[in-house]
Amino acid sequence: MHDRRFPASSLRLFASARSAGKTLSYGSHAYTVEETREEIFSELDLALFSAGADTSRRFGRLAAASGCVVVDNSSAFRMDGDVPLIVPEVNPDAARAHVGILANPNCSTAITLMGLYPLHRKFGLKRFFASTYQAVSGSGVEGMEELNNQILAWAGGGESAPATYPHPIAFNLIPHVDSFTPGGYTKEELKMLQESRKILGLPELAVSATCVRVPVMRAHSIAVNAEFEQPVDLEEARAAIRSFSGAELNDTPAENGYPTPLQYAGKFPCGVGRLRLDAAFPNGLALWIVGDQLLKGAALNAVQIAELLHQQGTLRIG
Repeated sequence: MHDRRFPASSLRLFASARSAGKTLSYGSHAYTVEETREEIFSELDLALFSAGADTSRRFGRLAAASGCVVVDNSSAFRMDGDVPLIVPEVNPDAARAHVGILANPNCSTAITLMGLYPLHRKFGLKRFFASTYQAVSGSGVEGMEELNNQILAWAGGGESAPATYPHPIAFNLIPHVDSFTPGGYTKEELKMLQESRKILGLPELAVSATCVRVPVMRAHSIAVNAEFEQPVDLEEARAAIRSFSGAELNDTPAENGYPTPLQYAGKFPCGVGRLRLDAAFPNGLALWIVGDQLLKGAALNAVQIAELLHQQGTLRIG
């Protein structure tokens, strides 16, 4: 919010009763954390929720009924029919239909669509396969600490037992993000299907995803193989990515130019590279997308949604 000069007249921080009274500082400002209570929302114009689906379900509808616009970063409302699911660069007009709550998509979905949407506009997306390489920060501080502890233990000749993950994450890959469903897909993988359909307005879009946790601290990567309605021209595809706000073409593989998590951790744009005609699909394109899931996959996208509402005139601040 500070970096983007968000037009807020005041900022208040809320959490559980356990955290109330703590002081958080940013720059020259110090903020005292307040307990989240039902009555506080009538005092607010905007609330950015990022405390998990249970908290969002408890307070989200109540906040909206109090006249406070909610931008929710959990899975609580994403598939509700009356809640727009928004990536501002992709479906800004859908935000106008909000009735007090707007949802942030899952981090992998948002990052994937930053590469796919400009191609969809150009060639017409038909279906895609996605394999994700998801950083441990997607699991919170516990995941980052577990990776760090296991690396340190290995370097000292010892071991550190897994707790956050079902297997060691250091020097390993775990094809298991979120819980498994009866069909064999995880909930994370089904989010890619369901949320992409809703955001793109393509209810019949075919999507198959495999989500993998990798020993990377920050920024998710996604390998995508997509089939389109129209024949794909590589230079037109590169031009579409290059001109799309929020995406950055990084596609000079002969010079080792392609996005990596270390490059894009802490960056606002998502990197797109390794563009090539797909060897399996007619009208197909293979590509590689990298984005900071704490930014475009979460905080940045939430602030962008609020900015969008302010620009559209549906959010009054101050």
